Amino acid sequence: MVAIMRHIISLLVSNEAGALARVSALFSTRGYNIESLNVAPTQNPDISRLTLVTRGSDTVIEQINQQLLKLVDVVGTADMTMDDHIERELLLLKACVTSDQIDGIREAVDDFGARVLDDRPEAFTVELTGISEYVGEFIKRVESGCKLISVVRSGAMAVSRGEALLGGL
Repeated sequence: MVAIMRHIISLLVSNEAGALARVSALFSTRGYNIESLNVAPTQNPDISRLTLVTRGSDTVIEQINQQLLKLVDVVGTADMTMDDHIERELLLLKACVTSDQIDGIREAVDDFGARVLDDRPEAFTVELTGISEYVGEFIKRVESGCKLISVVRSGAMAVSRGEALLGGL
């Protein structure tokens, strides 16, 4: 049986109109799903880092990387999950809490190392940074104690440990 695993793929792409569309088109035309996607400029204003999360076997991910490298906008790719890396996701969570629920929410914030951004009961807003599984656990805990209004997740971002893999990846 082929193992389907979660992979974080980091790409360096030309910071030009249409680059993201060409990458996402490659995925959609081949039937691959993108679970999360982040794009932002790097220290070089001509290059952006695109980080995406997808699932597939090692063979499928290798094929994806080879196809990505054929795109004119793609400068380099790396499957971050295959090497030692640091992964983080940002969560912004807004909940409506009653006076009976506030202590439980504050306890969850303390236990997970989250930060309160707005402590009004009708829009109690926190931020949390951590690996995706940790963020998911926090959401479940908060959700069990109050009504969620909004959950905003950045999706995973990753950087290799030690020296860069290639061109800043």
